[in-house]
Order: sequence, then structure tokens, then C-alpha cells
Amino acid sequence: MRDLSDWKGCPAPKPVIIEGRYVRIEPYDRAMHLQALWNEAFGGMAINPLLKYFSQDDFSGIEDFDAWLSGVQQKSGWITEVFRDKATGKIVGMANYMRADPANGVVEVGGVAHGAAMARSPLSTEAHYLMARHVFEDLGYRRYEWKCHSENQPSRTTAARLGFTFEGIFRQHMVSKRANRDTAWYSMIDSEWPLLKAAFERWLSADNFDGQGRQKRRLEEIREELATKEQT
Repeated sequence: MRDLSDWKGCPAPKPVIIEGRYVRIEPYDRAMHLQALWNEAFGGMAINPLLKYFSQDDFSGIEDFDAWLSGVQQKSGWITEVFRDKATGKIVGMANYMRADPANGVVEVGGVAHGAAMARSPLSTEAHYLMARHVFEDLGYRRYEWKCHSENQPSRTTAARLGFTFEGIFRQHMVSKRANRDTAWYSMIDSEWPLLKAAFERWLSADNFDGQGRQKRRLEEIREELATKEQT
């Protein structure tokens, strides 16, 4: 744990551009990204099953999606970042920095939505690596959170794969779509980041993929190997 005797807090997250090998992270711009998210990334009305575990009601069209996204930015302070596939130039997903607590160095990544083009590719892994790196290295945060509906198994699997630690279930945490939501909480902390970063970078390296773009080694396997070496 870092020495906090001179702790002065962290800057609040702001919209940021981050360049990766496979993905470019861009601040959400309504004129540039709204149609691309709705049509290209999320397939229009196919967005509703994709966002099944989000708390808002189903969208009846792009106008509802626009109003919701504008609302969470203006009223809740979400910083929406969109993901662009550098190979195709297309918008493929989004995530948000949210519930920032700069005084204590805590921020959450949420409102995560991966379009179909992000499946079975390095895009999602690199996007979340870059967002975490920005939080820990550029902004100096101590804790990075991931929360999801306890029944959202794909999200829980993703959090664990990325290296977030499961901390428990907050029972009756929210009312979501007029039903109870128990929330699963996960986090990364700054002391864990060097090992997590090393695992991300080894997994993302070009030599970890074959000619068809398939991974040779799993991220969890690389992380476990690095942790074992650290302990010996």
C-alpha cells in the first residue's frame, strides 16, 4: 500500500483519447458517434437484449438511446468513451468512467457495451487495459471498480478474466427494470496494477496470436504465471 501521509487526492476523469495497437478510445461526441453506436456497434434495436442488465427501460428507438446517454452524462457525470477498431475504422463499443471519487482515488468503469465486432478479438481486452492504465498511471487512482447485476454472468466472467477481484454481493442494491438487483462488486487496486499491466501487455503482444488472430495463451494463464514468479 502506498504512503498516504501526503495524499492530496486525484484529478477527476475527463474525456480522453487513448491510442492502442488495435483500438482507439475516443470521447463520445454526439454528432460523430450516436448513429455509429446505434447502427454499427449495437445493431439498432438489437441493443435491448445486449443491454439486458442495464437499469434503464428498453429503448424504442435511437431517440430513447440518445436521451438516456445524454442524461447519464449530464445528470450522473458519466464520462463516455467509445471504442474504434483501428483496422476497420468502425465504432464497436463503449464504456464509461463513472461514480468518480477523486478525494479517495476511486472510480468505476461501467455502462460497458461491446458490439459483436469486439467478440473473439483483442479489441475488448486492449480497450479495458488502456482505460485501466489511464486511471492508475495518468490520474493516480488507488482503486478501479467494476460492478454488474449478479445474474449477468458474461460481465462477471469478463471482470474476472481482466483481473478484477470479486469482493462480494450487495444484496437489494438497486431496483432495475422494476425488479430487484443484487450487485456483484469487483475491483483492481494500485498495488496490483504492475502485475496486471505486465500480463495485459504480454497477452496483447503480436507473438501471442497465430496467423488467424487466435490467442496462443490465455490472459489468466499469463497472469497466474507472473504471480507465481513474483512469489518465488
